[in-house]
Order: sequence, then structure tokens, then C-alpha cells
Amino acid sequence: MHRKVLLPLLAVITTQATATEMEVKVEVPRLAVAEYHRPYVAIWIENTAGHVADLAVWYDLKLRDREGEKWLKDMRQWWRRSGRALTLPVDGLSGATRPAGEHSLRFGGDHRALQRLDAGEYQLVVEAAREVGGRELVRVPFRWPVAEPESHQQGGTSELGRISLNLQP
Repeated sequence: MHRKVLLPLLAVITTQATATEMEVKVEVPRLAVAEYHRPYVAIWIENTAGHVADLAVWYDLKLRDREGEKWLKDMRQWWRRSGRALTLPVDGLSGATRPAGEHSLRFGGDHRALQRLDAGEYQLVVEAAREVGGRELVRVPFRWPVAEPESHQQGGTSELGRISLNLQP
């Protein structure tokens, strides 16, 4: 009797955990500098044990002989956690650098990165590095899975602007 009750309940819990959607908004600020280059940006999720999953990496894909990959190591935290182990470009992960402005990324519950998440405490991490510029890392803490809509924000101070994380069950 208990088995009949628990199996449908487990199916509902599993469906809710994987049905969550994640929207990440990354603001690339407009900087008043003499020589401006678009930043390289890496976006990933980590827990208390470390790196869990990559969501995106923006870099110069058009340089001859894959020269743009050479500068990915300037995003030091991401590079140490997962970047150096990747063979780039990666479908669904690699993308071109972005201009100043707000950029939105959406990940459905069927996205492989979200499917790896067990219940617990996480951080969305966004790291940026810019040629003839600086580096910046912004962390946005969140819990997974979510039962009701949640929004989290953190602000960068130089290479990144506002980072927003919106979660929908």
C-alpha cells in the first residue's frame, strides 16, 4: 500500500525538479575608455564542492587559427574549474562576445546543466576578462529546486554590470 502512494509522489517531485526554468541576465557595461574590447565572459554553476556545470562562454570565435581560444585562460576561475578540460567550441555553450547592454539566456528544465543539479545550495558565477581592461567575478547564490518564482541579483563594479537570475518552477 505504501509503495502505491510513494511512486506517484516521487514522479511529481521529479517532474517539479526538472521542470524549473532558469533565466540569466548579464549586463555588459559601456565603458568610456580609449581602447575598448568586448569582454570574454564565462557563466557557470557551482556548489560548495566546486564546479557543477557550464552554461555559456563568450569569446572571439572569428579570429584566424582559433586564436580567440588562447585568451580564455584570462578568465582564471572558470579556466581552472573547467575551461582547460574542454575542447572548444562546444555546441550550446560557445558563443561570440557580446556588445555593451543586457543579454538574456534561458535554460529549460531539459537542459543538461540543470538536470545535473541535486537539491541544495548553488551559486551562479559570471566571470569577465577584457583585453586592455580588467577582470571581474560575480556570484549569485540560489537554492535548487525552487517551489515558487524567485529572483536574485548581484552587481558588478567594473567589467560586469547587474547579473540577474530568475527561476520559475
